[in-house]
Amino acid sequence: MEKTIGVIALMVVIVIVGCLVVPWNRAFINRWDYTLKKVDETTRYETVKKVEDTSRAMIASYTADKMMYEQYAGSESAEKQSWAEQAKMRANKTAAEYNAYILKNSFVWADNIPADIRDKLEYLE
Repeated sequence: MEKTIGVIALMVVIVIVGCLVVPWNRAFINRWDYTLKKVDETTRYETVKKVEDTSRAMIASYTADKMMYEQYAGSESAEKQSWAEQAKMRANKTAAEYNAYILKNSFVWADNIPADIRDKLEYLE
């Protein structure tokens, strides 16, 4: 009989402690989960912004060099042809770096690349 009373008393204590701990525990878990989600969102936003800004800068550089190449490529002046060749080398270097960068960071967009960001830059021939 004493064992039964002791077991029942222990069960009552466990239930009471459980009721006190569960709401506190749940609140703690909810706050922790909320904090993790906020950190994830902030980190994700900063990562996406950095990758998009870098991509746009590389596209702008590539476009400027490509236009310079196209402008001076057919020139009769040796100096302007030299400018065109230098612009072509810079554009191709940027294209190579951009293509590698996009490949490396493609996870950022999850198949939803913004319209103004190309998936690949072509090399100038």
